[in-house]
Amino acid sequence: MCGFSGLIDFSRQTGATELSAIITRMSNALAHRGPDDSGEWVDPAAGIALGHRRLSIVDLSPEGHQPMSSICGRYLINFNGEIYNYGDIRDELDRESKRIWHGRSDTEVMLEAIRQWGLEKAVQRFSGMFAFALWDRELRLLSLVRDRLGEKPLYYGWQGKTFLFGSELKALKAHPDFQGEINRDAVTLLLRHNCIPSPYSIYKGIYKLPPGTWLEVPSGNGMDVAQSATPHPYWSLRDVVHAGYARPFSGTDTEAVQEMEALLGNAIRGQRVADVPLGAFLSGGVDSSAVVALMQQQAGRSVKTFTIGFQESRYNEAEDAKKVARHLGTEHFELYFSPQEAMGVISKLPALYDEPFSDSSQIPTFIVAQMARQHVTASLSGDGGDELFCGYNRYFQTCKIWNKIRAIPLPLRGLMARIIRSVSPQRLDQVVAALSSVMPGELTVGMAGDKLHKLAELLDKKSSDELYQGLMSHWKSPTVLNADEPTIIVDQPKWGPNDLMSEMMYQDIMTYLPNDILAKTDRAAMGVSLETRMPFLDHNLIEFAWRLPFSFKVRNGQTKWILRQVLYKYVPKELIERPKMGFEMPIDIWLRIHLRDWAEALLDENRLRQEGFFKPEPIREKWAEHLSGKRNWQHHLWDVLMFQLWLENQV
Repeated sequence: MCGFSGLIDFSRQTGATELSAIITRMSNALAHRGPDDSGEWVDPAAGIALGHRRLSIVDLSPEGHQPMSSICGRYLINFNGEIYNYGDIRDELDRESKRIWHGRSDTEVMLEAIRQWGLEKAVQRFSGMFAFALWDRELRLLSLVRDRLGEKPLYYGWQGKTFLFGSELKALKAHPDFQGEINRDAVTLLLRHNCIPSPYSIYKGIYKLPPGTWLEVPSGNGMDVAQSATPHPYWSLRDVVHAGYARPFSGTDTEAVQEMEALLGNAIRGQRVADVPLGAFLSGGVDSSAVVALMQQQAGRSVKTFTIGFQESRYNEAEDAKKVARHLGTEHFELYFSPQEAMGVISKLPALYDEPFSDSSQIPTFIVAQMARQHVTASLSGDGGDELFCGYNRYFQTCKIWNKIRAIPLPLRGLMARIIRSVSPQRLDQVVAALSSVMPGELTVGMAGDKLHKLAELLDKKSSDELYQGLMSHWKSPTVLNADEPTIIVDQPKWGPNDLMSEMMYQDIMTYLPNDILAKTDRAAMGVSLETRMPFLDHNLIEFAWRLPFSFKVRNGQTKWILRQVLYKYVPKELIERPKMGFEMPIDIWLRIHLRDWAEALLDENRLRQEGFFKPEPIREKWAEHLSGKRNWQHHLWDVLMFQLWLENQV
């Protein structure tokens, strides 16, 4: 796990000394990603410079130093990540022709595989998480590559006549030509999705390389040719899904569970390879418990596990995690943190994420990573299980709502929505209370008016796709001045089979997982120099999951059926069977109490007008309703607050 940076100066006017100084400054901005070693390489004639920061995980010797040159001298690589099957690839290369290896690093194996098989074929053989830059000295060709699911970040773009790239935006910002003009269109995406999805970034002209793609930038054919370069896919989830539907798993329940256990076990076995202490995050839920159970079974000694707790009971999973840890016999660490400690993390968020990012679970994610780093250098995680095995409650909510409203003619649904919106949530609460004896039970709970207004936002959706996007959206009409909302992948045509549940899982793997979950975890963990590994994102396991008929994922109303059957071999049902909680924090409560003054300063009406990014009126209205308890606008407000905090920290 590392961080890298680089540039190509197409003017060819920068000398070796200046190139070296610039790339050193860029790579030093990523010191947190790689505190163990640093390296630079420059070629003034080609205008290229590569910089690297290393977090040593496998082969701690100097033989793992980067940028690394291939044995033949043709290729140089800047690599961030881990190739879990590098041992198998090394053996295969040795069988083809005996080689002399300088060290034991996966980086050296990658270079030799690329030399032997070519870039695309080699990348298709890599199993792991990775982002890397490959420089072909013979062709003067730069290739940027990102892993299949987007576990590792990679930014790139043009600033004048200079092409910049790196693991985080702060590396690009360290270049003297960086302009940093804010992309207002991207801010609309932030308010809708609580992150800025690829390929966009907060800055104009700077992009995220989409997962599963590579970008070739030829430097020898002129700047015009290089600027026209576009990413190309080497792996497609769409193809995986269609292949799974064309050749579904046809075995018995027992065979499916055995295959699932074997694939997850193999993924964990590969991800346990490290020359440094290794642990795991444990929430006590199905996904993390399954990872820890198999990890503990393989380890032969107590695995270190880590959990974060909250004093607010409806957010706290720490007690459940402790019970699972005790049963499995792990060496368990837990930490309860306060709003005051959270405020200390909030002040770090602009530097951690480089661009506005508003999934509030970023705070406990950072704190659990910080705790883990005191004991280990790498930690396994259960991320990805929900998207693969239908674990989110919103999948069922969407289907339930759509099944109820789709038979109602669209014009009538639109009329119903307008009627509901015409009555305030407070008045609706009063009406519901008066009719509670004859109303359905789900509408007699607190804040019924708020729930009805949320329903009104969904009634006039034309399709199930629109309905799901509506449920996943925060600001339905982003209130950004002088901006147009760009198209992202979920706005594009359906992927194929007419299966709403699978469509939602597909969309989440393509968008929510890489842009939110994986970005959140990478920045939080690397902010404290901790490597995270995610067994559920092994591409062999993903391909198997999409071959499984839906009944293996949901059965008798129970989610993640097949994964639970594996887990029950190691952990009793009673320790696992409870309502899904999610890794959230009590932002709604804290905004009204502990964080109120901080939020008020950032949402000040005069300040909003002066900065000129948002229309103040809808923001101030939501803030007032949230403070009064009339509505819960925590997600909408956090989106704006994270932008405001980020903007305040720009220099």
